[in-house]
Amino acid sequence: MKTIAVIGGGITGLTTMYYLQKLLREHQIQAKLTLIEKKEYLGGKINTVLNEEFIMETGADSIVARHESVMPLVEDLQLQKEVVYNSTGISYIYSNNELHPIPADTVFGIPTSVDSLFQSTLVSAEGKQVALKDLELKNEHFTKDSSIGDFLEYFLGKELVEKQIAPVLSGVYSGKLNKLSIASTLPYLLEYKNKYGSIIKGLEKNKEKFRSNSNKKFLSFQNGLSTLIHSLEDQLQDVLIVKGVETTNIYKIGDPYQISFSNHETIEADYIVVTTPHQIAQSLFNHNELNEEFARLTNSSLTSIYLGFELPDALLPADGTGFIVSNSDLQCDACTWTSRKWKNTSKQHNLLVRLFYKSSNSAYSSIEQMNESELIETALNDIEKSLQIKGQPKAFEVTKWDQLMPNYHLNHSKAIQALKDKLDSTLPNVTLAGSSYYGVGIGACIKNGKETAEQIVYSLLDITN
Repeated sequence: MKTIAVIGGGITGLTTMYYLQKLLREHQIQAKLTLIEKKEYLGGKINTVLNEEFIMETGADSIVARHESVMPLVEDLQLQKEVVYNSTGISYIYSNNELHPIPADTVFGIPTSVDSLFQSTLVSAEGKQVALKDLELKNEHFTKDSSIGDFLEYFLGKELVEKQIAPVLSGVYSGKLNKLSIASTLPYLLEYKNKYGSIIKGLEKNKEKFRSNSNKKFLSFQNGLSTLIHSLEDQLQDVLIVKGVETTNIYKIGDPYQISFSNHETIEADYIVVTTPHQIAQSLFNHNELNEEFARLTNSSLTSIYLGFELPDALLPADGTGFIVSNSDLQCDACTWTSRKWKNTSKQHNLLVRLFYKSSNSAYSSIEQMNESELIETALNDIEKSLQIKGQPKAFEVTKWDQLMPNYHLNHSKAIQALKDKLDSTLPNVTLAGSSYYGVGIGACIKNGKETAEQIVYSLLDITN
């Protein structure tokens, strides 16, 4: 009987095991399954905290609903009745100490019509005129591997990109636009430019697609995202789950592989899936031939601060769901009005906000040195400046993700392919999976877990046939 071990009990590790169990049952294959997690609980960056009346997430707060992998899993787990969707409303950019609504009919701040372009209060009249060159200029050299920042600036102008598009896109993809590829961000923009001769015209022609996705774009669960984690764990009846165990090394002396731990006996495995952040995976292999490729992968840091007040969230601007910061004296990079965006997170409809502080911000070096009380004071100052709301929170949650947020730079896909090729030849039947490699969103991680499970089961079928 073959043994399959998955290291890392986040969403990728859990879905890998879930689909392994399902496929092995379907094909009537016997295998021993072991899931190993360093923490005392599963979920990785997904962890729901209940504090006073508030529901808070230490990591991701939602899932992109339209991702192909999401609803099939939700339905498999029979969680449809638990699903909640985000409330829609105006998103703002906080610039020059003032909230500016991101114009209607934009996609990631990119205008979908000339009217939308001219509605912006963020861009000067001159900047709007420069953006109109998109209607005339042809694409003669940009490819999917080009920088999304260079692409957008070339056709839409620097001012529109810097003041309206970059704050939104950088927030979503956690990186500077000139270091992110078109392929890893918005590949359809290149298709639109080539097909319609204009990014704006392309978005306008496909406007209904984006409108249909504007409502119910994100989903969570009535009691938070950990609902998904708990349900997956409950389903893993054929799996030995080992928690609170730190993996230290993966090595091979003959067959099979040996997995060693700091506080557990060694485990043997024929197949291993490593879903940890890339720097941890590198330390587990401790293999010189892989170090060059691992070194090409990059991470960033993020600090998240929730503040829950005994104040009505009606104090927030009408119809708003949050803001992104650009060119201001705030230290935060973004603020989600959680109680407005997710009605289930505040049972008394009191104010719950979440502020994000990113290492790409030059002010982050000071944020890193702050203790919890100093961080809360900083967040309160940002809330007072931006929303003119004063008060002490009745609940808070501070989470630091130090060098744990993957950045997909221009050469990320090439680095991943090179790493995979070397790993296949050096450590066959050992697979890397997770957000460090194949997509940072929960939907992408679910898909990656399913595909990884399928790959292993197909290999076992080849052996048995």
